[in-house]
Amino acid sequence: MRLFRVPELEPEDFRVIDEIDDFRRRLRHFLREPRRWKGQLRRNLKARAIRGSNSIEGYDVSFDDAVALIEDEEPLDADRLTSLEIVGYRNALTYVQQLAEDTEFSLDQSLLRSLHFMMLGHDLAKSPGRYRRSSIFVHDEEHDEVVYEGPEPELVPELMRALTDSLAVNDKCPVFVRAALGHLNLVMIHPFRDGNGRMARALQTLILAREKILTPEFSSIEEWLGRNTNAYYAALAEVGGGYWRPERDTSAWIRFNLTAHHMQAQTVLRRADDAARVWRELETVLAQRKLPERTALALFDASVGLTVRRSAYGRDAELEPGTAARDLRLLVASGLLAPHGETKSRIYVASEELRSIRSQVVTSKVPPRNPYQNGGTGAKPRKRLSTR
Repeated sequence: MRLFRVPELEPEDFRVIDEIDDFRRRLRHFLREPRRWKGQLRRNLKARAIRGSNSIEGYDVSFDDAVALIEDEEPLDADRLTSLEIVGYRNALTYVQQLAEDTEFSLDQSLLRSLHFMMLGHDLAKSPGRYRRSSIFVHDEEHDEVVYEGPEPELVPELMRALTDSLAVNDKCPVFVRAALGHLNLVMIHPFRDGNGRMARALQTLILAREKILTPEFSSIEEWLGRNTNAYYAALAEVGGGYWRPERDTSAWIRFNLTAHHMQAQTVLRRADDAARVWRELETVLAQRKLPERTALALFDASVGLTVRRSAYGRDAELEPGTAARDLRLLVASGLLAPHGETKSRIYVASEELRSIRSQVVTSKVPPRNPYQNGGTGAKPRKRLSTR
């Protein structure tokens, strides 16, 4: 059964791949050293990936709520349905994280169907874990038109078998290209009634994680895709051509993904550098004011714009509730945190002073460089797509 294939890569593509590899090596070296903020950076990147992937499907949450849902805290704004979608995707990505180091790993249809059930098991009406049994159409709600028709349902099992078989082959294709092709083939096969986009993006992250590029949080491009949804749809439409046509050229899709990896790697490297700078400055401030060193955990979160909760801080710092509450009161008294709400539901945010501390040490947010000089992320209006 024929699938979309790897295009003939050009010298410029290999140059971009080499640059991505260099970014990853630098980041791997950076993370090899023991750093106390590493766990928070990893969690924040995971939250951004989950938020980005779900926003493409119309499930929008704040960064703050995405972090809260990852940590099993109640979100401040997200409704119940959106929260369930976020938690489902969190569970699937957590499993992907576990599989990255599994010596008995096998990428087969059962694994993909299990991941789909983790994502959508909260809504049995969407047939989680089961292939669709009818025709499916991707509908552009803005213009009320069908933009893609998936292959007939009776072809789905054989196509998915061909996909998993192709991914099990240990060839010399660069992993970034192979992962992008796995993403493309799954989303074009459209094997499920719902959740195909998220499944395709999770599969791409899994392939990268298994190749030990970096842990899933550091290798995922889902945040970047969420920020560039219009370009994502445009790249899929250009390659897809409206219906299942695996003979079409995939060059545009591969370049789109290489651009995403390159630009996301630049962003993650900058964030890692910023995290190191902020943490060092926080340690200096805490030492000067004779405050507990552990409270840097709370201040670090607040400095990146997150809401601090006593329960989450206590868990991160491994403190009893009373000790955690006392620490936060000390930070309020020192002018580093500002409280909001009543005692039982009180939350804490960065004070003006803490925001100033961060702004003095972080690097300027220079937009990441597009590796293809004449490339771009597209300018078409964002579309809301649904499957029927």
